[in-house]
Amino acid sequence: MRQLIRNIAVMAHADAGKTTITEQFLFLGGQVRKPGNVDQGTAQTDFLPVEQERGISVMSAQTSFHWKNTRINLIDTPGHVDFSADVERVMRIPDGVILVISAVEGVQAHTETLWAALRERRIPVIFFINKTDRVGADCDAVVRAIGKELQVKPICLQEISGEGGRDVAISGIWSSMNMLDHLVEQIVGSDELLLNKYVSGESPSFTELDRQLGRLTASCEEYPLMFGSAKLGLGVEELLDAVINYFPEPGGDPQKPLSALVYNISHDKVMGRIAHVRLFNGRISNREILFNETRQLEEKVTQVRRSFPGRFEDIGAVEAGDIAGLCGLDHAQTGDLLGSGHMDIPGEIKMRTPLLTVQVKAVNARDYASLASAMQELATEDPALDLEWLREEAELHVKVMGWIQMEVLERILADRFGIEARFENPTVIYRETPATAGVGFVQYWMPKPCWAILKFRIEPGERGSGVVYSSVVPVNDVQQKYQNEVARTIATALKQGIKGWEVTDIRITLVEGEDHPMHSRAGDFTIATPMGIMNGLVNSGTTLLEPMVSFRINAADDLLGVITSDITRMRGSFESPEMENGRFTLEGIVPLATSLDFPVKLSSRSGGKARISTHFSGYRSCTDEQGVIRPFRGISPLDTAKYILKARKAIQ
Repeated sequence: MRQLIRNIAVMAHADAGKTTITEQFLFLGGQVRKPGNVDQGTAQTDFLPVEQERGISVMSAQTSFHWKNTRINLIDTPGHVDFSADVERVMRIPDGVILVISAVEGVQAHTETLWAALRERRIPVIFFINKTDRVGADCDAVVRAIGKELQVKPICLQEISGEGGRDVAISGIWSSMNMLDHLVEQIVGSDELLLNKYVSGESPSFTELDRQLGRLTASCEEYPLMFGSAKLGLGVEELLDAVINYFPEPGGDPQKPLSALVYNISHDKVMGRIAHVRLFNGRISNREILFNETRQLEEKVTQVRRSFPGRFEDIGAVEAGDIAGLCGLDHAQTGDLLGSGHMDIPGEIKMRTPLLTVQVKAVNARDYASLASAMQELATEDPALDLEWLREEAELHVKVMGWIQMEVLERILADRFGIEARFENPTVIYRETPATAGVGFVQYWMPKPCWAILKFRIEPGERGSGVVYSSVVPVNDVQQKYQNEVARTIATALKQGIKGWEVTDIRITLVEGEDHPMHSRAGDFTIATPMGIMNGLVNSGTTLLEPMVSFRINAADDLLGVITSDITRMRGSFESPEMENGRFTLEGIVPLATSLDFPVKLSSRSGGKARISTHFSGYRSCTDEQGVIRPFRGISPLDTAKYILKARKAIQ
């Protein structure tokens, strides 16, 4: 008989208590003798030294335990926005998510971001209002905020009394002995058979209704809500029961071709790289050779393991619907697809976009090579870092979310790799786009043997349209295989424009071209394309684009004037504020570059009582003075002689 499984994740805004909930789960599941403590650095899923010292999760951690007759694979995720990329990857794995909200702080900025992503992905959710024992807890206010700010009316399965102190108590209002009418009505309303029974006076049984609640939760039509205090262990058993009762079993067929996703990479001192995978179909066994579709290579699995607190177990094999760690896949990277049938694997989702770029340097120059190797390894684990290694300039650049992430990366480099490194002051990531229409031309026919003549039409695209490329050149003029090289090279050619930033919102059309039956090779068109594109950008000119963030601020009425003045000074704009109960809510947009430190200033002005949530809203044009122009890094295609020599490996 197949093992009953639930694949779940715990998600929340920072400090809502999700790691403490995980510790209680492990304790109740018999995996630890007593729950770990985040503040004391003893939490099982906070295994990095920096996590233990800071008391925050910076990397997702997977563990397993049993509750009743079901094995639960659980992923504890970071709550700080700087580590959103990790949460994005985890979003592709679970069949249900516990969304934790503090009874004191309520719905916070990252809560909204998580909820929007969960709704988009259609992942079943159970709300858990935590920290009900803390002074200032107001569960009614949190439930109202969920309705107002998250635009959903969850099904409250419990009532709470005595909140705000250690005497807090929770009572169930959904059981065979206690079925409140409003809950019954909410559940039967979506099922014609149950509704007819109810209307005709024939009360459906609790079992029927509870199964229907499970179906509604699995289909994201309803969202159960529960209360508790993870610190006191209050409400945690009931939450585990809800996980089993209302979250769906994982699908998948072990007999189908393998379909698996690498969602995380970790390291073992003995076994090396561990690829953590979710199997959607098929089966993987020890010593099996797997095809990595993303890398287009085969590797042998030396061990299939399952993670438990402080240990692992060699399980020999793993089947569809399950999660495991695979040893031996030395080339696997986060996001890789294993096997051949990938129709059932969810696509990627973006919650936050890294909008800062920063250079990382070794404090000791002799550590430069080691730092480059370490950063490459970290980039395989977190592709969002988007490592750029400029070998000629001996520079390493990565994209980050904020200061906390940089501090954590410095600590990981020290603890794991023994490298003392520092991150420079980050720069906002600008982009550029054509200012007008123009033509780019390249005639690459010297020094022979080579022949590639190309003419591009360059035009501005609509904001947010990205890169649109097409060709109207007949294959009699430029063979299709050469045109394919042009298309493949476009993205590389746009990595840096004439102002040093990636070019976007652009339409490129290949309008003329010529190859040579004797002298042309595919590589000629790879070399020629960036020269033609850059020539076109010079002729069209480019406009800088700066990242904009939308904001929502909630603060006391007496701060309205000073806050709106701040926003105006930051070149932001806002709508008319909404006033309610001595507070206002203000929405608008503001450039990221001018508002990097605004949340800190807002907290200082309000004594920590103002709330701000921000989301990337896109790019908007700005003047060169408002933005940043940086020199071309490396050899520019405009310096044709040096560029050709470099491309042909005639110079280093």
